[in-house]
Amino acid sequence: MEPHEVILYPLITERASRMIEKENKITFIVNRNATKHDVKRAVEKLYNVKVEKVNTVITRDGSKKAFVKLSPEYSASDLAVKLGIL
Repeated sequence: MEPHEVILYPLITERASRMIEKENKITFIVNRNATKHDVKRAVEKLYNVKVEKVNTVITRDGSKKAFVKLSPEYSASDLAVKLGIL
């Protein structure tokens, strides 16, 4: 899968903004068929950051949400500002 097909859009909620500040995690809505490895590769390629861990969950409405934890040398808040969500 191409990186632009994997990452659909970043998600910003109150909980997601707390995760950005406290846990260095950023939340995306991703393609339902994408694996954790696909999400990791897409985020690293599109945003030039290093990903430590990816957790995914299927929401009630059927979309797939990915919680992406960045490596300590990268800041999720910097990436969020670059994406225009903070």
